[in-house]
Amino acid sequence: MPKKHTGLTQGLRWLLPIAAMLSAGCSAPPIGRGGSEPAASTMLPGWSHMTLPGKTPTAYVPVRDGQRAALEVQALSSASLMRQRLSIPAAELGAIRFSWRVPALMPQADLARREVADAVVRVVLSFEGDRTRLSARDHMLSELALLMTGEPLPYATLMYVWCPTREAGSIITNPRTDRIRKLVVETGTARLDQWLDYERDVRADYRKVFGEEPGRLIGVALMTDSDNTGSHVRAWYGPVELDGSLLARNP
Repeated sequence: MPKKHTGLTQGLRWLLPIAAMLSAGCSAPPIGRGGSEPAASTMLPGWSHMTLPGKTPTAYVPVRDGQRAALEVQALSSASLMRQRLSIPAAELGAIRFSWRVPALMPQADLARREVADAVVRVVLSFEGDRTRLSARDHMLSELALLMTGEPLPYATLMYVWCPTREAGSIITNPRTDRIRKLVVETGTARLDQWLDYERDVRADYRKVFGEEPGRLIGVALMTDSDNTGSHVRAWYGPVELDGSLLARNP
């Protein structure tokens, strides 16, 4: 390949997985390049397992953890998501409720550094918006994502995460695009290996993180990844509710 295309080629190497990872809620890309595929051992009603190009999938298995219906997750140098497509107007956004249990963190992980940007647990919300406001770089990334995966990048992606070091309430901006931001809702090791329940105001959190009003909510996803750190992690997610409507239903 001519030298002038080297930068684009290098960019595509990281764009493929990030495009697939963050397109929760859009049309499904071809399975062979990463996408939504039903798997008997990982499916939940209304949800699909979204694999990532070139990545070993994380295992998602419906279980019962005591009296709780849960989704047991194991990641061994792997990354993938469970996602559900939505179409909720901004005016109808309310509270989101979710829960998780995490036995151990990855102390070497750092969501602000792309080479070690793994998380034991994430709840990912994807939004549409006024794409004329995107930077030239973000337009390019979205077009490349559409070309390579069949899905454009969402206008904005908000993730609720557990961070080993940063205090709750911290905002972490993705090093590749500021349209992907993480809100720390749990920090440190004090509450490991116990069920933690959260209720978040989606509109308020979006305003805090992005400094603007949210658009239509087009997807929600659960993601555990350990591919960058080469770690083996385990966690459990509870059902997800959006303004009282149950999204995740475990057998």
